[in-house]
Amino acid sequence: MCLTPEEKAMLAGDLGPGVKRAMEIIVALGKIYGAQELVLVQSVQVAGVSYKNLGDAGLEFLHEWAGQGAQVRVPTTLNPAGMDLTHWRELGISEEFARKQMAVIEAFKAMGIVSSCSCTPYLTGNLPAFGQHIAWSESSAVSFANSVLGARTNREGGPSALAAAVTGRTAKYGLHLDENRRATYIIEVRCPVTSEADFGALGYLVGRRVKNGVPYFRGLKDEGQGMLKALGAAMAASGAVALYHVVGVTPEARAGDVVAAEAETVVIDSLDEGYAALNSPLDKVDLVSIGCPHASLAEIEEVARWLEGKQVKAKLWVTTARETKGRAQEEGLVELIETAGGRVVADTCLVVAPIEELGLRSMATNSAKAAFYAPTYSGLLVRFGRLEQCLEAAVTRRWPG
Repeated sequence: MCLTPEEKAMLAGDLGPGVKRAMEIIVALGKIYGAQELVLVQSVQVAGVSYKNLGDAGLEFLHEWAGQGAQVRVPTTLNPAGMDLTHWRELGISEEFARKQMAVIEAFKAMGIVSSCSCTPYLTGNLPAFGQHIAWSESSAVSFANSVLGARTNREGGPSALAAAVTGRTAKYGLHLDENRRATYIIEVRCPVTSEADFGALGYLVGRRVKNGVPYFRGLKDEGQGMLKALGAAMAASGAVALYHVVGVTPEARAGDVVAAEAETVVIDSLDEGYAALNSPLDKVDLVSIGCPHASLAEIEEVARWLEGKQVKAKLWVTTARETKGRAQEEGLVELIETAGGRVVADTCLVVAPIEELGLRSMATNSAKAAFYAPTYSGLLVRFGRLEQCLEAAVTRRWPG
């Protein structure tokens, strides 16, 4: 691997032990994947933030690295934490969990990272441009950045993303290279796909089929970035899709031919199998979760307008970035949701929060990603469907129909 003089100095420890450790991680990954050089990154998004996932060993690792003087060189944001960093008590989070979660946040702060905890950094200012190299690690954010924005990132692990932030570099392999961004599957969509849940069900089916391939969709209408967010999140959950193309919609598909000659064609003529796989046979709903990936301002407004004049019986969480919640507060949307008995929850999501502490057994969601992970990560039975069905369940505490 060819390193610049500055990179060699980092690896030798000339810039301190924290930078040396980071460069060792970057170079080791580069060698494993056959990279010939490193590439400068414009931004980083770090996963592995919730104490639920990190545990004491992960917390100790972060404090040790911060204690070695590691400091980030590029704009760096965090994935969701295990709780709302301000209103955790109201959510029923224990004092012990909160104390350790805040210790995780402090370790990241010590490295110069702003504690913006969101899986949608592109909605809160971390918005890479077309063709820029970045190092992001949250699966749905990686998919959105590669596919919808046309930036370039592999699906980094938490330590490798943090190493990229400290060095300002990542190894140039995988989706940083032109030849690996061509579609390996052509997905012919021959059924209606209109709602966020539809896009999620489609994503679940395709991700399970193509694994870590690159799908190219035909037959999808441009329903907006919110639908693409749901599609990518589902494919990243059921498979390991980090890049997809939609004919006439995503930037690389608009720019030219992105389909490999040997691409295999897959026909999707029904979403029924996806809906069936993501639903449990339950009637009563304890919790309704909206915002996985984190809700945009427009999505929060849709929830607020639907709930106006109504009262929820089940718990309702609309999870979002803190900055987005602030904008929703300014527009009176948070007040509308709270007046109806729901909560707009910042910094966290159902997948990484310690739901097992809250005594919940069942959930409804319009997110295929949440429906896929909740049974395993949170021990919840799940109903998956359109936003209107989920909000009806919040009001009645029963799944409609």
